[in-house]
Parts: sequence; structure tokens; C-alpha cells
Amino acid sequence: MLLPTVPRTRLRSSDQPAIDTPFGPLAFTTTIENTSLPPQPDELFQLAGDRTFARWVTPRARVELLLTPYDPELDPENWGPLIDCRAAVWRIDALAPLGSVQLSAGLPEGVAGGYDGGQALAAITVEDEATRLTVGGRDEEAMCRAADTGEVPRRWAALIDEVHDHSFSTWGVDYGHYRGMSWTLPPLEAGDHCELPVVAAWSSANDESANTWYAVMPSPTVLLRQVTAEAAKPADTPAAD
Repeated sequence: MLLPTVPRTRLRSSDQPAIDTPFGPLAFTTTIENTSLPPQPDELFQLAGDRTFARWVTPRARVELLLTPYDPELDPENWGPLIDCRAAVWRIDALAPLGSVQLSAGLPEGVAGGYDGGQALAAITVEDEATRLTVGGRDEEAMCRAADTGEVPRRWAALIDEVHDHSFSTWGVDYGHYRGMSWTLPPLEAGDHCELPVVAAWSSANDESANTWYAVMPSPTVLLRQVTAEAAKPADTPAAD
């Protein structure tokens, strides 16, 4: 379960969870064993600081999605300022064996970007005259290496050989038409869980520092730690009259 100790307020679930970007909403969908979950979650909660937490529950899996502002803490001496940066953390808990789980983050039809991955990063970048947007998450190698952190099942570490010899065909990252990405997970056993990050960062198109690319690399643990730290801060005390 994501952030079990962070306070939250229940909301009416009406809209599909999404990150609003200058190129339109980055919308999130989940498919389990070829069945897509409804766009609207079963439960939706508001967390402090413009964060939302959604949950879907099926007989075979529990899926959670946190949407949150994210501060990548880029060194201003090396990187230009971002306009904004938003992140998502998916978590899926398998209640039964799952042979196929796909998590997708997509921009609207008509938005086209280009491949911008590398260094264990799966990413696309969309740009016009004014704005550069990069959307990033883990590539196949990074998914395997996350087994050492407990963010994915430990046996996924052994799948690294499939990445390097390019023989795998049942799991991995699909860039589609470069308006988003889909992650098809390796099989999950009952009791397994997987946490997967997606980050969207945008800045002025005139900035040449690759700031959006470096902003979209955090692990789920880093993102959740930042949310927990923000939740632990005391509320502002009203000024005295």
C-alpha cells in the first residue's frame, strides 16, 4: 500500500486521473489480463499539497496511483528553471497470479514527440516553439535493477539477461507513436507488488540545459519520501492580529 500513514480526505471519484501538461492531459490507464480498468477509480482521495491518490480493487489485484508535484532539486548552476514538474507512482499488489499487466501514460491524440531515453531511462520529449515537455520512467534494465530495492519482485533481477540479448517479447516498454509510453510487466505471483514511477517536467523551449531530461529520473522511493516529508511538516500558523 502506498503512503499508509499520510492523511487523506475522500473525494467523489469522477475524472480519470491525469497530469495536466501544456500539451494536454497525461492520462493513466491500467490493463490486467487484457481487461482495462475503468478510467474512474473505485476510491479517490485528496492529500495535502495538491496531491491525489486513486485506488482500483479487483478480485485479482489492487492498483494504486499517486499524483503529486515533484521537486527534482536541480542545481541552478547547471540547469535552467523548470516551469513545473509532476509525478505519478503506480503500485500494483497481486492478489492472484497475473500473467499480463500493462500500465500506460498517454498524451492526447495529435500530440507527437520523439524518443529521448538512455541511461536506464525510458522517455519521450514533446516540443513546440514555446515549451519542452519530457515524460520519463524506467526502462527494462531499470525495472530489473529495482529488484534490489524491494520496489519490484526480487526474481525480476534475473531478467536482466533478457534485456541485454533483446530476446524478450512478453514484457517491456512500448513507445507507441511517441505520445506516451506503456509498461508491460513481467508476470506477478500472488503476494507480489510492483512500484513504477512516471514523471513529467516542462520548461521553456529556449533552455538548452536538458533540465527536463534530468528531472524525470527519480525512483518511486524518492518520490514517496518527498511526499511523506511534506506531509510531516506542521501546518502554517496563522499570524497574530
